[in-house]
Amino acid sequence: MSEADLPPISAEELAAEGGTALPDKEVMSLLDLNADLNLALDVAAPIDLGVAANANVAAPINGAVGANILSVGSADAAVAHQGVNIDQDLSGTAVAHAPQHSTIDQTTPTAGTTDPTASSTAPAPAPTTAPTSSSALSGDLLNIDVNAAADAKLAAPIDGAVAANANVAAPIDASVSANVGSVGSEATAIADQQGSIVQHLTGTAQATADQTSQIQQ
Repeated sequence: MSEADLPPISAEELAAEGGTALPDKEVMSLLDLNADLNLALDVAAPIDLGVAANANVAAPINGAVGANILSVGSADAAVAHQGVNIDQDLSGTAVAHAPQHSTIDQTTPTAGTTDPTASSTAPAPAPTTAPTSSSALSGDLLNIDVNAAADAKLAAPIDGAVAANANVAAPIDASVSANVGSVGSEATAIADQQGSIVQHLTGTAQATADQTSQIQQ
């Protein structure tokens, strides 16, 4: 059937037809996301720490380095002599005392009390309108409304005490010699070390952590 075979539309039929105007393209949205987050956090973390230490540290270091690189008929020698005499005497007391007394009250108000910051009158509800036949074209294609409310109360009173007495002695002696790419060369590395270490440790290491906590949530 061609367009010439279609019957013409009368004036009465044309007047009976109706139409709905489409909204402007720039005001139409495919996705409407509304996220309302209400977070109320009560965090309390009283931390107390005591550290005490007595330490003696001795670290004599001796080093010698020699190298021949791409040398012909060369001799290389690295000599490191070390004589160490260490006498450490530690007499003392290391005391760490960390007393802690904390009181945390995170309880909610009891029934019957009012919040001075709250309004005395409740807000009026928003007026609702019945959907019309054109609402499917004037609104968003996807409407997401998220309301999240979280109340968290965290209390972590931490108390710690550390005490230490230590003697450390680390005599180090090193000697390095190398020939790289050399012909008829000699490399000699000598490291002589004589050490006498005497350590005396007399003392007391005491760590005391007293904690008293009252938490009401």
